[in-house]
Parts: sequence; C-alpha cells; structure tokens
Amino acid sequence: MDLQPIKRALLSVSDKTGLGVLARALAAKNVELYSTGGTLKYLKGEGLSVTAVEDYTGFPEMMDGRVKTLHPKVHGGFLAKRSLPEHIAAIEKHGIKLFDLVVVNLYPFESVTAKADTTFDEAVENIDIGGPAMIRSAAKNAETLTVLVSPQQYPEFLEIFAKEDGKIPRAFREKCRLAAYRRTAEYDAAITQYLQKLSVKNGASGKTVSLQLYEAQPLRYGENPHQSASYLLEKESDKTWKQLAGKELSFNNILDLGIAIRLASDFVSPVCAIFKHTNPCGVAMGENQAQILQYAMDTDPVSFFGGIVVFNRRLTLEAAQKLSPHFFELIIAPEFESDTLHLLQAKKNLRLIQVDFGRANNQNIHDLRSVPGAGGYLLQSQDFPLWDKSVLKTVSKKDPDAEMLRDLEFAFRVAKFVKSNTVVFARGGRTLAIGAGQMSRIDAIHIAQKKAAEANLSLKGSVMASEAFFPFRDSVDACAQIGVAGIVQPGGSIKDAESIAAADEHGIALIFTGMRHFRH
Repeated sequence: MDLQPIKRALLSVSDKTGLGVLARALAAKNVELYSTGGTLKYLKGEGLSVTAVEDYTGFPEMMDGRVKTLHPKVHGGFLAKRSLPEHIAAIEKHGIKLFDLVVVNLYPFESVTAKADTTFDEAVENIDIGGPAMIRSAAKNAETLTVLVSPQQYPEFLEIFAKEDGKIPRAFREKCRLAAYRRTAEYDAAITQYLQKLSVKNGASGKTVSLQLYEAQPLRYGENPHQSASYLLEKESDKTWKQLAGKELSFNNILDLGIAIRLASDFVSPVCAIFKHTNPCGVAMGENQAQILQYAMDTDPVSFFGGIVVFNRRLTLEAAQKLSPHFFELIIAPEFESDTLHLLQAKKNLRLIQVDFGRANNQNIHDLRSVPGAGGYLLQSQDFPLWDKSVLKTVSKKDPDAEMLRDLEFAFRVAKFVKSNTVVFARGGRTLAIGAGQMSRIDAIHIAQKKAAEANLSLKGSVMASEAFFPFRDSVDACAQIGVAGIVQPGGSIKDAESIAAADEHGIALIFTGMRHFRH
C-alpha cells in the first residue's frame, strides 16, 4: 500500500508537554484534529480548530469522564484494515472516519500512587481505561496508523512528518507500536503492584510480582568476557544518570555505579567515596572537596587504582586536578564545572557520569536477585533506614561525646555499603581502614588493621562500626588492643552482655543501633 499523508488525528493526553507544538504542526498541514476533555480545552485555548469526540460519535462524555472514547466510531476508525473492502464498506455504512494518528498518554497513576498521602479512591480514579484501549487499538493497526504515547516521541515524529510531507514510514510506525505495547504493559504492571501491596496489607497471600523490562543498553559482555549481558530498565525515567565522556560502560562499571550512587545519596553532607569491586575502599566527608578526595585515597593507597570515584556535590577544578594524574574507571558527580569537564575529557577513556541524586534513592525500586543454583529469584525492599536517633542506645558505662557520635554515624553509614562481614574504622569524618567481605568479623578487623599499618594511618582513638552484631567479645577485645575509643553495632546477639562487659573493661563507648545491615 502506498504511503498516505496523515489527514486525521485524535489527541487525548494527560501530560500536555509539547502538545501545542505538535498540534500546530499538524494543523499547518491541514490535519483534522479530534479531542476530548482537558485536551480539547487546551487545544482550543491554543487557538486551534478541534472537533470534540462526543460531537463526532453523537454520544456525550459521562460519569465524570469515565466514558468518552469507548465507542465503535473511535475504535472502528483505528482498527479498520484499509486493504479489506468489507472493512471499508462497514466504515461507510456506519459513518466511521479513518484516523491516521493517535496521540494518547495515560492518567498519571504511577506518580499519583507514589505520593504517601494518596487515598485508595484517588488511585482508582487514576486508572485509565479508555487510554490503554485506544493505544492498543491504534498499535494493532500500525500497518496504516501511527500511535504516540509519550511527549519524548514528538520531536522525532515531527522531524519525519516535515521531511516526508506528512507520510510516516512503516519502520517508524512499528517502532511506535512496540513503544505503545511496552507502555500499556508497564502501566498494567504498576496497577497490579499497587493493588498487590494493598492485598498483602489486608492479609492476602499468593503474592505476584510483575516486571516489564527493556534493554536500555546492550553490553559488550558481563562480569567476564564469555558472558553476554544487557542493562535493563522498567522505563527510561528510571535511569538517574547520563554519560558525558569516555568509553562505553561495562557490566561491572554499572554495578559499581549503582552502589556508588546509593552511598553518595545516603549522605546529606558533602562526601567523596572511592569504590573497587562494589566495595568502598575510602570515604571522607567535608567542605574541601580536594581534601576529602585525598583522605579517601589515603585510606587505601593501593586499591584506589582503577577504581571509581563519586562525589555528591559539583566537581571542582581543584579536585579534578588531584584526580587527573591517577587512573580511574569512572568519575561520578551531580555536575562538572566547565573547566573540570574540559580537563577530564582530555583523558579519552575516562568515563564521566552525571547523576540526578534527587531521584537516585527511589524507594519503589526493589532489590531483585536471581539464585540460579537454587532456582528462581529473591525480592526485597531496599535497605534505606539507617541512623534512627530515637532507638540508639548507649549500652556501655562510657558515653560518647558529640564528636564521637558524628564519627560513629559516619562509620556506620559507610559500613552499610561494604560487603559482610565488615568493619569500618574512622575518625574526623574520614575512613582510616575498611575490612570487607570476610567469613568472620575478627578476620575483617585484622585485615583492616593491616591495611591501616600499610597506609601509615593510626587507628588509636578512632571509632569502629560493624554492620552486624558481635557473636563474641573478641571483636571488642581486638579493638581495645588497637586503641579504639568507640564502637557502634546493631546489637541483638545472645552474648551482647559479654561485649558490653568487654567495652566497660576497656573504657570503650559502645552504641547499639538496633538495625542490621548485611550486604551479601
């Protein structure tokens, strides 16, 4: 079938972004515009000639707009196959008009239900019925019809529309078809998950989890060169970062990127962290960015080579100049000063990543992992709560002063992001040594002690944080030999009393947080 220019379009959108530009471009080519409700009012306000769908169907909008487009004259105009004489005969018999373009985006169910104060009735009213039905009908007939479901599609459509004199190639229509069904699938999944959460709260069982993922970025390989891999997203808006320079990110780069963003997002104060194999090997906080970078590198002068660096403040030129002589895989920040960007882009393979930290801690994204040997998946909410002062308990005779409490909080906040079993030694808002991923906590202490000695950093007078409780008093005794002044751990062991007694014997302040932070 020869390509025909777009003659008639139906527009019905919740998100009006870019709508005026799109509609004016269509009207300039004498495309007939049909619309409903708020979209109709908006377009008329733009001075455009628009036909109300209810005037076309002869059936009024009713029930507060719940029923307006569910009509044969609408869906018949989408679904008719123009190559079939019997379809054309039905159209002529029933006075149905053929549509060439359908622009629909859905009620904002996801954003409405993301608000803590949304009521159930409000959520239900934001379940779109006519919108998904129109999208599915229009997408089914991509042979002759174009469907747009997001303002992000408008620029490409308008470019093609102008270039091809209103004739939209099949390849673009097929691309739009896929985007349409992806959108309705993710929308239905969001509704299902919302209702599922409510049913679980009400005591229902048999939980069902629905995920619709698409390949946002094919990767050269996985953790190792013989493994294939992809970077997947539920929707494009879930991506909180963009790459400004450097080589394409690898599977391992993205793993490190994710945990680095989470740590940097967890700090209100300016912070710098260096990661290697998803473990922080040095962290510091403070106003002088170049100084905290140096502190982070000093924690482990060997391991930071080839690591990734994250800042939760705009990267300054002074800090970039300190970074530049060293080899790093990624540098991550919310912004880069122009001189900074120019300096670092000179290292052509260095990956520079800009992050929207305001969206990074999305509590609606759960932690999903596969367990291939056992079969299936594990799903959990993210480990967000951390330092709740209302449940902190000083269990030792010695009380920590305000300065020590700040260091204990800092060390515990870092420990949350280190593989278990772990210990973190810190003082003055900087890490001094980190012992990560050991089978016993006492081994983690010994490794951290060894690393501090190699880095010429004294642990005397420092604090130590453990992400889980001490099963025995040996960790406290080891810290006393090192000269540690304060310890923070969750507590909860049947032998907590022994650890408390050890702390009192050695004059160490001991704080229980009441919350464990295993990371496997």
